[in-house]
Amino acid sequence: MAIEEAIINIEETDNDSVCKIPEVEWIPRVDMQFDSEEVAYDFYNEYGGRVGFSIRRKYKNNNRKDGKVTSRNFVCCKEGKRGEDKRDRKTKNRRAETRTDCRARMLIALNVEFGKYIVKDFKDTHNHPLISEDCAHMMPSQRKIKSVQAIDVELAADCGISIRKTFELSSRQAGGRESIGFTKTQCLEDPSFFYAMQLDSSAMITNIFWADSKMISDYGHFGDVLTFDTMYKLVHGNWPVAVFLGLNHHREIVVFGAAFMYDETTDSFGWLFNTFLNAMSHKAPRMILTD
Repeated sequence: MAIEEAIINIEETDNDSVCKIPEVEWIPRVDMQFDSEEVAYDFYNEYGGRVGFSIRRKYKNNNRKDGKVTSRNFVCCKEGKRGEDKRDRKTKNRRAETRTDCRARMLIALNVEFGKYIVKDFKDTHNHPLISEDCAHMMPSQRKIKSVQAIDVELAADCGISIRKTFELSSRQAGGRESIGFTKTQCLEDPSFFYAMQLDSSAMITNIFWADSKMISDYGHFGDVLTFDTMYKLVHGNWPVAVFLGLNHHREIVVFGAAFMYDETTDSFGWLFNTFLNAMSHKAPRMILTD
């Protein structure tokens, strides 16, 4: 009953689909001015990264004489509906639907008199769950590096350093943050990997949990229902191996996290589930299936 008692103690949290954020300088508003269309895009993209959604450019209007953009509409990546699938109708596994006809947008128009782009319309209501800020860097519009980092990549390439090693170095330079709140627990996180260790009174490791960026990203998309068990055990020491599993949109098994446990007590399971929630930005699953 230790697993069941630990699961009951998890406090479920709801994902609010409407942005409720105080008015601050990084939130778009009507009549806000920008020097160029690109500046407006970067501003709205930064806002999307903080709130938890990816953006894209939709339609634009150009001046017929000089071709300059006179208006542009920036929308949420889930805007609109997918058109008819033109692939073979015999296809069994079709692509998952990613559009929800979201109405969130920021419309800008050129003020010819001042030569600046002005926000004419702004809607911040979404009809889909938003991504946590910890995972926002994995969204399509957020996957970019700064100019300084690009220079470092070029210098590393000239010195014969592989791209993989260069990005690993950039990830470490970005730094992590220490997560607190667990007694006798050490928990470190960086942009690409999360792990936590629980220590006993003798400073010996008892439980270990880890999840990489892909696991965290998969949980954000497919973590409504997960399975959990400790059927596997290490040969030496007979330590239980705990695994959080789920299914993606292709009905393939995906791993959300894993742990080595010292024992199968309520305290150990309670620490594990709380650590799992901490790694997943406190997004609780709707259902947990266990043996």
